[in-house]
This record gives sequence, structure tokens and C-alpha cells, in this order.
Amino acid sequence: MNKSDLISAIAKKTGMTKKATNETLDAFIEVLEADLAKNKNVDGYKTALMGFGSFGVSKIKERDGINPKTKEAIKIPATYRVTFKAGKEFKDIINKK
Repeated sequence: MNKSDLISAIAKKTGMTKKATNETLDAFIEVLEADLAKNKNVDGYKTALMGFGSFGVSKIKERDGINPKTKEAIKIPATYRVTFKAGKEFKDIINKK
């Protein structure tokens, strides 16, 4: 499912227009990105959506690596990774047989 498929499905389910659904989804993404970016240095910080899951940010330390093309040793800079942990209700729906 891509973004336009998701927008169509949400619009059909809610009765909203595709334009309004797109604006709502874009706003959700912007709010989530801003919240995670603002709180990325707060250890253990999560944005939780009860029943669905939680989004968080973890810091990846600087590490040594190898350039696969030249086999030269390189330093890979520290970075942040976005994490998602599915909630119990979401997992139960996915695992329903």
C-alpha cells in the first residue's frame, strides 16, 4: 500500500474527501516528525498511540566501517534512527488466525 492507496482507503472509510484526508495525513506526519526531532535527546522518549504502537528515536554511535568499493577504513558518523514498536492490540489483529 502506498500513500495514495492509504488516502483512498481512509477517505472511503471516513467519508472525507481525498484532499481533506491527504491534508490530515500530511499534518499527522509533520506533527510526528516535529515531536520526535524535538525530543530526540530525551532518553527513552516515545510518541505513543494507544492500541497501535509507539514511535521513538534511538541514537546510533559513531563506528568504524569499510568502504566496500575501495576496502578503505572509514568512520561512520553518529546518527539517529526512528523506531516503531507495535502495540498489543495491533499485534493481536495481525496475528489473528
